Amino acid sequence: MPLANKRPTLAGLLLSSLCAVAAAQGSCDKPVYLTFDTGHMGVAPLIADVLARHQVKATFFLANERTKTDGGSLDAQWAPWWKARAQEGHVFGSHTFDHSYWVADLPEGRFKIRPSAGPQAGTTMTWTTAQYCEALQQSADRFKAMTGTAMAPLFRAPGGKTSPQLLAAAKSCGWAHVGWAPAGFLGDELPSQRYSNAQLLKQAVRDIRPGDILMAHLGIWSRQDPWAPAVLEPLIVGLKARGLCFATLAQHPTYQTMIKASR
Repeated sequence: MPLANKRPTLAGLLLSSLCAVAAAQGSCDKPVYLTFDTGHMGVAPLIADVLARHQVKATFFLANERTKTDGGSLDAQWAPWWKARAQEGHVFGSHTFDHSYWVADLPEGRFKIRPSAGPQAGTTMTWTTAQYCEALQQSADRFKAMTGTAMAPLFRAPGGKTSPQLLAAAKSCGWAHVGWAPAGFLGDELPSQRYSNAQLLKQAVRDIRPGDILMAHLGIWSRQDPWAPAVLEPLIVGLKARGLCFATLAQHPTYQTMIKASR
């Protein structure tokens, strides 16, 4: 082949230059928003490795859930892990401190709430708006103490269970709820006997669309065949191959203004 044919064309040089500029600026024109809720934390180090390897930033929602190390996901043992994630530039929101599920609305702005962690796990209680706001803030305060970084004013109700009354209560103390797209339910809570990792991966790579918020966990007790990192890494690769890119909720059009204002 003649040497001249091996030389880069002007168009090629321009394209390479534009790609380099876009990469430097973090351009992401077909974003998806990967989020993780806390769990037993058994796969958390592996997830962090995958995210770092593929230069993906995610959003984490934090509760003090029971871990495989006989502690809580926000205890002193995990503080260095959270601090490292904060230094990497991920975004963080509240998941209530004791992973407290909304059960029902009650009159006078009160709620039936059932924590799945903490000293009152499994007990149905009546909370006021102030108590729910306190549960959201407790995770934020703990995160700030561990990392020195402020949590974004975002929360995800455990199980995604909410009501208009609960959302209004949280909004009154400055918190915005984050759900997930139907295709963004990544299935790591489902029984692996019926929903294999291969099946979940195929479905996610096929169905996820730009703008979708994706949801998984840092470990699910009931799943025998762990979803992460077995699905996470090929999912990232597969979505990038489709031309999608990853952003945090700090870049999401619904949340970016309020997150920026909170900093």
